[in-house]
Amino acid sequence: MVRRVAVALGQARAHTWVGTLVGEVQTHHPTAPVDRPRELARVVRTTRGWERGQSESPLPRPVRWQPTPTAVAWRRWPVADLPDQAAVARLLDVDAGELAWFADARRLERTAGEALRHYRWRVVQRPAGVRLLAAPKPRLKEAQRRVLRHVLDRVPVHEAAHGCVPGRSVRTAVAPHAGSAVVLRMDLESFFAGIAAGRVHGLLLGVAGLPEPVAHVLTGLVTTVLPAEVERGIPLPDGIEARERHRRLVQRLAVPHLPEGAPTSPALANLVCHRLDRRLAGLAASCGGRYTRYVDDLTFSGDRRIARDRFAELVTAVVEEEGFRVNAAKTSATSAARRQSVLGTVVNDHPALPRPERDALRALLHNCAVHGWTTQTRGRDPAGFRDHVLGRVAWAASIDPGFGARLHALADRIDWTTPPPPWVPPVS
Repeated sequence: MVRRVAVALGQARAHTWVGTLVGEVQTHHPTAPVDRPRELARVVRTTRGWERGQSESPLPRPVRWQPTPTAVAWRRWPVADLPDQAAVARLLDVDAGELAWFADARRLERTAGEALRHYRWRVVQRPAGVRLLAAPKPRLKEAQRRVLRHVLDRVPVHEAAHGCVPGRSVRTAVAPHAGSAVVLRMDLESFFAGIAAGRVHGLLLGVAGLPEPVAHVLTGLVTTVLPAEVERGIPLPDGIEARERHRRLVQRLAVPHLPEGAPTSPALANLVCHRLDRRLAGLAASCGGRYTRYVDDLTFSGDRRIARDRFAELVTAVVEEEGFRVNAAKTSATSAARRQSVLGTVVNDHPALPRPERDALRALLHNCAVHGWTTQTRGRDPAGFRDHVLGRVAWAASIDPGFGARLHALADRIDWTTPPPPWVPPVS
């Protein structure tokens, strides 16, 4: 290594500082960092040998550097073998130029027009503000799905994470809290927008074990930035607190982050939150309680210790240390004397739908069976009404299988063969 440095610098004999530099680099990297050339460059610049070399003899400015292809140094999980960006291009069935385009290597998403953007943005009005959905266009969406299948799905998430995890559901998220004396609900503010590209890059490097160039290009593929044109069109909410939340949201969206609408975002968010889930699960267990997370909804249950302000303050502190922020307006603690609502279900005794929703669904199925389904559309498109009804039945069955079986029996009595009437859209 000393001889090669001397040759690279055009010297017949290496100076003493070169040996110092090589020794320090070998201390940091006992084995060749074939997967992290950028990290190696940073290490070189921080060594004492490098400082001595700059003071003793000015280093020549490199004109061109052709690095050797990177390789996977280690794999903790069975992710796809992606030693370099060429392997990523083969996996996604694109060429090098298209890969750089989809990864937004030139950072054009912020200023590009609608036709050149990779996402279709939509502003959704919410009672507490706005939500910005970013739907990837078809080719990028397919690329993200391949990344999800071959990389992200092969890394396990924490057992407390239930949102968008195969084999888990709303029922698995709320079942541990059924029959508890106290249920505490908390919410993370601007969840996906709060996960910046830097955290995704670190996850792909440290957890998935991908080489630096691969982690860099995949980070570009799965993150985006809010276009300035869309930002100017977001309505400003009323109220000081709402405007402050809006300011924080726009500030987070203006830097590369996980888009709410990409197929890779939930899996990446669950992996990024692994340490958060581990810490909160340990905190809940120390108080004899239980903890689950469904996307950005945190749920704790247990005895009276869970309801104390001190516990919520500890949760807030852990959340902030992990780079998130609790939405204080959505924090609530409910005792067993009141209806304990979690993720749209009631968990006082066992997971079930709220009584008004159950009664309305039973009445709808009964009326469809007795009076005909065409009399119950009530402004909905008749072409999709059957799927709407059966979807509600399936949702109820996923929460409460016993109640769902009775609903399926009612749904079987409906005669769906009656031709639908012409649909007249309601007048707004």
